[in-house]
Amino acid sequence: MAELVFFTGTMDCGKSTLALQMDHNHAARGRGGLIFSKHDRAGESVLSSRLGLAREAIEVTDDLDFWDFVVEQATSGRRVDYLICDEAQFYTPVQVEQLARLVDEMGLDVFAFGISADFRTELFPGSRRLIELADRTEVLQVEALCWCGRTATHNARVVDGVMVVEGDQIVVGDVGEGDQTEEYAGAQVIEYEVLCRRHYMRRMTSHAARAAALSPEVLPFDLDVCPVPQR
Repeated sequence: MAELVFFTGTMDCGKSTLALQMDHNHAARGRGGLIFSKHDRAGESVLSSRLGLAREAIEVTDDLDFWDFVVEQATSGRRVDYLICDEAQFYTPVQVEQLARLVDEMGLDVFAFGISADFRTELFPGSRRLIELADRTEVLQVEALCWCGRTATHNARVVDGVMVVEGDQIVVGDVGEGDQTEEYAGAQVIEYEVLCRRHYMRRMTSHAARAAALSPEVLPFDLDVCPVPQR
């Protein structure tokens, strides 16, 4: 049975790596697929992983109609058994509905990968619609870690070393890559960082923790380091 599956997690938990691995596995069994991505960190028309892996992909624009595109490919003689859809949080709700229609009416497997919530802890519209429509939602088991060592649960946007909770929902950047910057309200978006809930709520990024640690006026317990649970 064909399925619409949404693989999700925080940033830096291996979503794109899994997307590439799944494409490899299905293609190795003779299945034909299409790879889509949007706002990939490496640029347009590519699906890339922070491990250094990359594949050419079809760039998803807001006016792309998945149904029309796939039907055209199939009627032109291309075999299409599955779709790999990376950065799916950036897709429009209508596009997610088109993906669901491809599963139901054409019997295609659709594997969507993306983060659920933005730096404000609000669901992306595309992710919300995927959660509503997907046959399965899988939370990736590769844990991204907060700077304190606990499991990261929130995505934070850091501008000039300071965490922000206001601004445009989509500003492309990277995790821990200071040389990949985007202009943002007169400043530079230095990075995105994953945090545990406690440090997200207290706006305690790794930048803030390092700065506090260097201050002679701050006692060690003022850094609010969360104890790492024993496993």
